This record gives sequence, C-alpha cells and structure tokens, in this order.
Amino acid sequence: MSIITDVRIQSITPLISPAALRTQLRLDDDAAQKILGNRQQIDRIISREDPRILGIVGPCSIHDKKAALEYAQRLKGLADRVSDRMLLIMRTYFEKPRTILGWRGLILDPHLDGTYDIAYGLELARDILLQISTLGLPVGCEMLDPIVPQYIDDIVCWAAIGARTTESQTHRNLASGLSVPVGFKNSTSGNLTNAINAVKSAASPASFIGIDTDGNSSILRTTGNDKGHLILRGGSNSPNYYQEYVEEAAAMMEDMDMIPSIIIDCSHANSRKMYTRQKRVLRSVIDQILRGDRSISGFMLESNLNAGNQKLHSDASQLEYGVSITDACIGWDETEQIIMDAYEHLSTKEA
Repeated sequence: MSIITDVRIQSITPLISPAALRTQLRLDDDAAQKILGNRQQIDRIISREDPRILGIVGPCSIHDKKAALEYAQRLKGLADRVSDRMLLIMRTYFEKPRTILGWRGLILDPHLDGTYDIAYGLELARDILLQISTLGLPVGCEMLDPIVPQYIDDIVCWAAIGARTTESQTHRNLASGLSVPVGFKNSTSGNLTNAINAVKSAASPASFIGIDTDGNSSILRTTGNDKGHLILRGGSNSPNYYQEYVEEAAAMMEDMDMIPSIIIDCSHANSRKMYTRQKRVLRSVIDQILRGDRSISGFMLESNLNAGNQKLHSDASQLEYGVSITDACIGWDETEQIIMDAYEHLSTKEA
C-alpha cells in the first residue's frame, strides 16, 4: 500500500507536557507574587493609568544562560534606580523569525549547531526565566510558536507579536488568551493598519485549537485581551518614531475606540538597523513625553553586555562572551548611560 501521510516527515518525537515541565521547574510562591505585582504595574502603564513608562531592554536574542543572568543582575540594579519614572522589563527573546534561513533561537536550537534539541531548549528557556524572575525583574518575550507559551507563560510579564506575524489570525487568537499585555508591531513595510486591527481583534473573545497544559489537543476559548497596544518599529521607507507618526498612530487608535498606548522600538527600522542610533530614538521619545504626549507608554532597546554582534561560530566555545549572535546591540555602559539620561530628563517634568 502506498504511503499517503507524513510523506515529508522524517521523525516524530514525543515532547514533555507543559504541566510536567512546570512541575520539574516549578515557580515558587514568592516569585509568583513578584510576577503578579509586575503584571499589575505593567497593566496600569499600558492603560495609561500610571504615568510611568515601560522600558523593554535586553539582548536581541538570548543564546548564553550565563551572560543572560549576568545581564539580568545588572538590569535589576538599574531598574531599582529608575523605578519611580519607568518600569524596566528584560527582553528575553528565545524565538527568532527568519525571512529565509538562520539560527531560530534558543528554544529550537539551544546548542547553536542545528541539532534542534527542542526538549532541552524549552527546559533551558524556562530555567533562565525562573532565575530572572526570582530577582523580581519582569521578563518579556516575543510569542512566535503558538505552542511554546504553554511552557513559559506563567513566568512572562509582557509579550510581543512581531512584524511578520501581526497579520496572522493564529497570533491574534493567541494574544487574546494571554494573561499579559501584548504589543503588536507594525508591518515591516511600515503599515500601521494591520497592527492596529490586531490590537482590536485580540481584545475580542476567540476560539481556536491548541493544547492544554497536559499536552492534549483542545479547544481554547478566550475572553479577549484588553491590554493590547501598538509597537512602532519603523518601516522599509522610513522610521516612524517622529512626533507626526506617533500622533497619526494615536489618532488611528482613537478612531477605532481604543485608548492610544504606543511603545517605540528604538531599534530595527527606526534606527535604520544601526544600533548606535538607538540613543537618538530614545531622546526623541523622551522629548515627546516631556512635550505632553500621553500616548507613549514605553520604549524598546536592543542591548547586551558588550556592543555589536558576531557571526554564529561552528564551535560555540569560540563565541565572544556577552555579544549578540543576531542583531547588533548597544553595550551595557551605553545602556546604563542613556537610560539614566532619560530618567533624569523625565525627573524634570514635575520639578
């Protein structure tokens, strides 16, 4: 008899259930309370009930547990210093969307060698998130694979849907059921409509097929996520962090009966993919806030222990410590400096 199913499937390997991994790497009560408190603060900032702003700051992608935890320790210290004006969230991205080919992130390829030890990747990602959350530092992830959140979403405090997946109904459904605020990035072309429609869509109840924590295929029904917001990341023709673009985005959200809540991505097309320009974008963001813009709820920075990036080496032991293997990042010293500069400027607002 001819084979007519799984013709292109090389192998199928059972995966640990989300419930089993959560038991293996358990979130303790103290960390859970810290996460809950951070989520509540983020909710209020996104809703513009809290005048502070969010700062989603960290590596373009995490590939090294030791470096990630060192970065988290430093960021926690900085977060405590600026907490009356901004709430810092560590960018902990474990999945990387690819236009064609490339390393797809720590969860899918934790050994950085194309072996795709996904079971270990899930375990490693959860372990990293647990250790960071124990510090009381909130973490934020891009949600790319719709199954992955079941393994980590109890720890996450903020989530993003990327420019390539904002139009996806699967990701809008996913966002509608997440327990945290979700930012939708505008399309790579710079189009805002798709992302604003996504925010509106995710606020509505949805029903879709997914898995439960035991790994069973299930129908998931959601209540909708009222903490969706827009992330401006620039487009193929120009950046979109300037005041006129922010005002346009806010007006479009108001036209759809939404409270404008906008995060400015200081990297990607807004910096023309030149990481050293992120400080320019952040300065503009702070200036707009000081001039009275209430729609801006935060900013994003791609930052690592050391500046720049490096190619993924066939021998991971040869990689330079604390340097990105995906997009180039600013180093820690510059990160600390520009965030403190932003904080000091914000502190003059009510002086």
